Parts: sequence; C-alpha cells; structure tokens
Amino acid sequence: MATSIASQDIAKLSQNGVECEDLEFEGASQTSVDLDFLPPGVKVPLPDISSTYHTPIPRAIKLGEPCILGVDEAGRGPVLGAMVYALSYCLKSYAENLPSWGFADSKQLTHAIRMSLFNRICNSGQSSDDSELFENIGWATRIMTARDISSGMLRSETGRVYNLNEQAHDATITLINEVLAMGVNVTEIYVDTVGPPASYQAKLSRYFPSIKVIVTKKADSLFPIVSVASICAKVTRDISLMCRDESDGRWGSGYPSDGKTTKWLKDTLDPIFGWSGVVRFSWQTSKDLLEKNEGAIKVDWSDQESVDIRQSALQSSGYWIGKLVTSEF
Repeated sequence: MATSIASQDIAKLSQNGVECEDLEFEGASQTSVDLDFLPPGVKVPLPDISSTYHTPIPRAIKLGEPCILGVDEAGRGPVLGAMVYALSYCLKSYAENLPSWGFADSKQLTHAIRMSLFNRICNSGQSSDDSELFENIGWATRIMTARDISSGMLRSETGRVYNLNEQAHDATITLINEVLAMGVNVTEIYVDTVGPPASYQAKLSRYFPSIKVIVTKKADSLFPIVSVASICAKVTRDISLMCRDESDGRWGSGYPSDGKTTKWLKDTLDPIFGWSGVVRFSWQTSKDLLEKNEGAIKVDWSDQESVDIRQSALQSSGYWIGKLVTSEF
C-alpha cells in the first residue's frame, strides 16, 4: 500500500511546540486515509484485535554481538484508540551514533520530524545515508486495541481485573522475549517506567536475570535507544487513530480533557451498545456517559454463564462491551 501523510495532514499535525496529544486529526476516516507512509504494523482497516509486528534483524547486527534495547509506549491516557508499546534495539557499538540523528523524547518533536526519522528506520532508501538507520536498528510494536484493553479492565467480579499496568508489563515482557527468541544478544534493557520504577525494574530483572535492566522515569529523554522506541510507538499510535477516525474530524484529540472528544462521545452514544471498538469503555469518561445517560439500558451480569456469554460476544463482534441484558426492553 502506498504510504506518507499528505501535505495538508503534515501541516495540521506538525505544529511547532504542540504535542500530538493536543492535535486534532481532521479530515481522516477509517475507509479513506491519504497516506504516503503507513507504519508496517498498521493494517487498514484496523482490526479490534491486538497485534504485534517485528522487523527482521537488521543487516548490521550479527548474531552474538552485544545489543542494547529500549522500550516506550504511546497512547496510555486517551479514551479513544489503541495504546502502542514499542521496542527498538541496535548494536551496543552503534548506540553512540543515535544522538547525531536527533532522537529525543517523541513528545518534544514535531510530527513531521518523527515521521522523517521513522521513515528512515523503516525504509532502505537509495543512498547510504538514507539506509543507515534501516540497516542498524530493529524494532517492534504491540498495538493494544481499545477493545482488548477494556475487556481486561472490565472483567466481572467473578474474574480478576487485568489492569492497565499489568497489560503494559506483559506487553513489554512479551516483546522482549520475542526479540531474544530471534537470536538477538541483548545485554542491556532500558525502559520508560510504568508505575514505581524500582519494583518494575526488579520485576523485569527477575524475567531477564542475565541482562542489565534499567527502568526509570523520562527514559526516552535519557537514553537514545528508548527515544527510538518512543518514536516508533508515537507514529504508529497517531496513524492508527487517523485510520480509525469515525467522526469526520469531529472527535478531537481523543483525550478525556478535550471538549470535542467528550462531545463526540455524547453525540454518538448508542443506548445499548455504547460505541464501536475504538472507544475504551473502561475509562471513567465512558462509564460516566453510559451511567448518566437516561436513555441507556441498564443491564446486569448475574452469574458465570453470563460472563462466558459476554466474553464470547466480545471475541466474535468486538462491539459489545457491557453487561448482559436481564430484563426485556
């Protein structure tokens, strides 16, 4: 598929000093998104099932040579769209070259700069300069869909709640294990923390006892390899949301604090099904809108059989996130 954000979209997205969380993705739709660059991990149309993408091991990385690996995420706070976890890795000897490319916390970069760097990581290019990042950096993404996030967090009283931190930890551990299974000799891991850094670092160290693990706040600003992961996560998250836009540009940034986002949620709320799989039903914003809407149907899960039916509905349709109806309506 042809892949880049069209020039008019670049103009809207790459406003100097404005973080992507505050931008409005106007004019995009789920069925027609004019992109010259589509991240390899993003499928159109986007499914409601979470997915993982890994690049092949870069040509410059020979098996057995020591590598460093960084992990970061994008989209933890929005009520709309996926949360994306990403990792990147390169030879330990190459890591000192990363700052010269301008890698920094993705939130500090304009969308255009993020796109430019990510494009270089993804494409071999025509010249040695264009292909350097492609040949030296491997990366992976885990797109955790809104439906799957909510399915875990909204488990009934008969099932253990799978909170967001646990989901984030598991995504990180799985991505790292998959890279190790490919044969990459990772000797150092750097992670932007989820929750208290010390306990998370101890947890990862138990999983990877032979690898040096550093977990800290603002790791994307401290370690360039985490900055690379941050850009991979951010670009994937931003474009995946553009590809899912069901609002003709009316749903704003996707954050609960955005008035356009909450207005779109109110205007499109279905009294039985709520919204489509792009909305995180487990967010308090969504819960409040459902509970305070007089037209919404109040339902209840009364037993394990009901829970099983709910889980089956989630898996088959991706659009039912709620409670079993126990009264006629």
